[in-house]
Amino acid sequence: MDVAKVADFADGTVRVVALEDGREVAVFNVGGRFYAIEDRCSHEEEALSWGVTEGDEVICPRHGARFSLVTGAALTPPACEPVATFAVRVEGGIVQVGAAPAR
Repeated sequence: MDVAKVADFADGTVRVVALEDGREVAVFNVGGRFYAIEDRCSHEEEALSWGVTEGDEVICPRHGARFSLVTGAALTPPACEPVATFAVRVEGGIVQVGAAPAR
């Protein structure tokens, strides 16, 4: 699924795309590397796309749980369950995300 042109996807920003099954995926540009995770905190369903990124981690805006953008792992309480990650590639200058979870 196409997310955005690389040229239009600024470093430090996030885009949210809806998959055919209704799930929302947050795609992050961190220093020119792209990561995609399910856009919901496993603790209380908050949108992770609203959180702050620090390196390859995102901090949930509700209770401060940290998640790895690489693996989806919950790194700090109160979250203890991971979130799904999705494959990301750049094809023809377009950032694309896979429709099925990678992990």
